[in-house]
Amino acid sequence: MNYNQNGSYSPRTFEEEFASVKGMNAFISKVFGWMFIGLLLTAGVAYYVASNIDLVITIVTNRFLFFGLIIGELVLVSVLSARITRLRTATAIGLFLFYAALNGVTLSVIFLAYTGETLVSAFGVAAITFGIMCVYGYVTKADLTRQSSLLFMGLIGIVVLSLINLFLRSSGLEWIISIVSLFVFLGLTAYDMQKLKGYYFGTEGDTVLRGNLGILGALNLYLDFINLFLTLLRIFGRRRN
Repeated sequence: MNYNQNGSYSPRTFEEEFASVKGMNAFISKVFGWMFIGLLLTAGVAYYVASNIDLVITIVTNRFLFFGLIIGELVLVSVLSARITRLRTATAIGLFLFYAALNGVTLSVIFLAYTGETLVSAFGVAAITFGIMCVYGYVTKADLTRQSSLLFMGLIGIVVLSLINLFLRSSGLEWIISIVSLFVFLGLTAYDMQKLKGYYFGTEGDTVLRGNLGILGALNLYLDFINLFLTLLRIFGRRRN
């Protein structure tokens, strides 16, 4: 608590603190709103593309097209992350939604690879675990930036092992990658959630910068959820015969 010079509690200080928390919660709610819009767009595009079997086959069999989509997604994420403070908010939103749509195209194959029941179950488990880690990231007093370097090292390890396994095609290594991925993306979810507080208070009232960082926060949480969902699919998913 904060007290004034005569030792009594200052109501104005309490009101300011309450207003700050209320403003932060509104900011976080808006971030989640953009994240959910991104997820809905991805799901809608993925379902639409999956309903056109010829289009899916073209995407999967045409390596130039498939890797072009992957590279395009990486470029969009890199641009948003590196230039977020210099972009117009409308541009940042457009790039995020365009990325979500492209991701829907590349993820359309999962509708053909897994049963509908498996997809629903994996989505439900991902939503529950994602929500739990978001709550933890919001309420914890621990500074999760101390674990961020370890999480990013784990992320790099996942990428390297995944590239190696493209050639080895080892089911055992794939299982290890999936388990490591599960813990890494759970940790990143809590970390990215906690970062939203830093985005809000660090902008010091700059509404344009705050809006842009909110889109970046939505992108980070979107990626956490998508990767968590895909990891759970790999671990527990039942493929179509």
